[in-house]
Amino acid sequence: MDGKNDTGRMVDELTHNAADLSKELNWLADVMDCRFNNYFRKENDIDSIKKVMAPSLKKSKSSYAKLVNELGLNFEERILLILGIAPVVKPELLDVFFLQNSTFNRGFTEFGGVKGVGHGGFVPTGETAMFILAEDSLEKRFSLHGLFDGGHILSKMGIITIEAAIPGEPFLSGKILLSREYAELFTTGKSRKPNFSKEFPAKLIETQLEWSDLVLPKKSLDQIEEVQLWIRYGNVLMDDWGLRKKIRPGIRVLFHGPPGTGKTMTSCLLGKLTGRDVYRIDLSMVISKYIGETEANLSKVFNQAENKNWILFFDEADALFGTRIQTESSNDMFANQQVSYLLQRIEDFNGVVILSSNMKSNIDKAFVRRFETMVHFKIPSAPERFRLWEGGFSDACKLDKSIDLEKLAKEYELSGGVIMNVVRFSSLMALKRNSRVIKMNDIQLGIRREYLKEGKTL
Repeated sequence: MDGKNDTGRMVDELTHNAADLSKELNWLADVMDCRFNNYFRKENDIDSIKKVMAPSLKKSKSSYAKLVNELGLNFEERILLILGIAPVVKPELLDVFFLQNSTFNRGFTEFGGVKGVGHGGFVPTGETAMFILAEDSLEKRFSLHGLFDGGHILSKMGIITIEAAIPGEPFLSGKILLSREYAELFTTGKSRKPNFSKEFPAKLIETQLEWSDLVLPKKSLDQIEEVQLWIRYGNVLMDDWGLRKKIRPGIRVLFHGPPGTGKTMTSCLLGKLTGRDVYRIDLSMVISKYIGETEANLSKVFNQAENKNWILFFDEADALFGTRIQTESSNDMFANQQVSYLLQRIEDFNGVVILSSNMKSNIDKAFVRRFETMVHFKIPSAPERFRLWEGGFSDACKLDKSIDLEKLAKEYELSGGVIMNVVRFSSLMALKRNSRVIKMNDIQLGIRREYLKEGKTL
């Protein structure tokens, strides 16, 4: 039954989306007809596009209608939004902008727009929106500049952006771009998760484990609960309790401690527990030796993450958030500028940022002062190591009688990650023997292998 219900809901969603976007595109077509008629001084009963009534979406159930209603978009904002959607769902609607100016044997400058390459149709620019919305009024044109500001809600939420213009050309010559995520939402009703790429250097990370699998001291668990509370009740605190003007948006968290102690796993579990996606930023694709490129790469992540309820996880963050150095060269100066830029972006980010470091002292003090929560992940104690050993092995295997897990836990001071490496190794050795019995010799060999990785000996 559930499968049928899901299919039914999907069909309903597609039906609602198609119906509302059809109405909105027809409205855009009427607005464009009005604008062209008035511009070319053709006979027209309507002297302004503002008199072309927008369809009511108050009772609509589509993803598009929900967003328009929640954001309270006005006439101009709706035109900008549907203008960005048109090339995705009904590109032929904009072919009218290919009209040729017979006087100059070329297109009309005032229409803006560019011809697509792979798309082949007309791609609207900021100038196209201005032609429609400002009509023939310079004053109106000037008042509409805020639509293309980075602080506008459509831009802040990453719904509609204006592509950066070619250097030396007017900024309104940039293309109006609808994000792929919202294109999917408005058509299929599902938000698309961004793919890992140069344009989005972050990977979605998940875990099959549960909160009960997390083995940490009570103090650490209490500190992590603070993060949970913020994720659950942060909006209530900011809006219902009126603290938005008094405290910073979002929450900044530092996880510090040796490798393998559960920092990444805890981040994944926080996301799983609170229903948030966790994205690990790939620092190898972010950090650049070229001036300004690191900041640009990070902007791609922060801009897409804004208002998404994601958790951003910076693993081994020392490389990016490390201590600033005394300025002795231009390279030092730019390195410090990067840290300052990061500090500002994290300060302004309204979501959850988790920085992971092997040592707290490696992180720049300017960052440390701004963390709301800092959690120390220690090498587990003997009782905690026993729990890790006990819960690590599969129920499908058996432990040889010679194996004393309590003794193992007391004798070998290992992190949870190392213990699981040994569990995996010894389990593979059992399978190699075509057996389900874990041998003590295999466990000891596994521990020896882990020690060698760190230059230690048993």
